Amino acid sequence: MFLGSHAINMDAKGRLAIPTRIRESLVDCCEGNLVITAHTEERCLLVYPEPQWLEILPKIEALPSFNKVARRTQRLLIGYACPLQMDGNGRVLLPPTLREYAGLEKKLMLVGQGKKLELWSEDRWVNWLDESDDDDVIPEEMQSLSL
Repeated sequence: MFLGSHAINMDAKGRLAIPTRIRESLVDCCEGNLVITAHTEERCLLVYPEPQWLEILPKIEALPSFNKVARRTQRLLIGYACPLQMDGNGRVLLPPTLREYAGLEKKLMLVGQGKKLELWSEDRWVNWLDESDDDDVIPEEMQSLSL
C-alpha cells in the first residue's frame, strides 16, 4: 500500500529517483516493473505497479467505444501508458510525452494513493491543495464517513 507525499526531483534527462520506502515496496510487489500513464481528470501521472495495471487494463478496454467519455478515458489511460523498469538505483526515465502532459519540470510530488501513486508537478500540487471546493457536492458515500 502506498501512502504519504514525497517531494522529489527530476533531472534534465527526465530521470527521477523513487524514494527508498516506496522503492522497496515496488521491488517486493512487482520487481520494479511499473506502468505510468496520464490521469484522466487532473494534469498529473498515475504510477501503477505492473500487476495492478494488468488487473485494470481489461476493464478499461471493455468500456463502450461509442460513449464519448469512455473513449476519452481509454485514449488517455491506454494511449499514454508506458511500461518502465526501475534501474538498480531506483530511478525511472519518464518519456517526454508524459512529462509534457503533466507539466513536469524539476520539482515533483509523488503522492501515495493506496494501490497506485500520483506524480505531480510541485506547482500544480500546491495549486490543487489551495483550490476551493465550495462548488463541489459531497458524494453520498462520503456523508457517513467519520475521520
